Amino acid sequence: MIVESVKEARSRDVLHSVRPFTAFTETGVTWPDGSESELDAVIWCTDFKANLTHLKPLGLTVEGRIVTKGTRATVLSRLWLVGYGRWTGFASATIFGVQKSARATAQEIQHSLGGID
Repeated sequence: MIVESVKEARSRDVLHSVRPFTAFTETGVTWPDGSESELDAVIWCTDFKANLTHLKPLGLTVEGRIVTKGTRATVLSRLWLVGYGRWTGFASATIFGVQKSARATAQEIQHSLGGID
């Protein structure tokens, strides 16, 4: 089931799925074809079974997790992780707990990009 806002964004052609990038750069990410994109923020979300296998090539995992302050990666300031369990917020791997950490993540990103709190 797709959330209505996601359906709407897809119908406006403003939401696209892309394969994972291969590396972070100073200003964004590198894609498998070698091209680069500038990005202000990356939000990586998961479901109830957190899996970091896809992030291992980026060299961010330490003892099976990524060190965070709140949901923001400490090693990479443009990366936020939502829904990965206790280390990204109390009960964040549950449908009820993730709401609080997702809201906090949105506020952190808005603040870091110079938005209004």
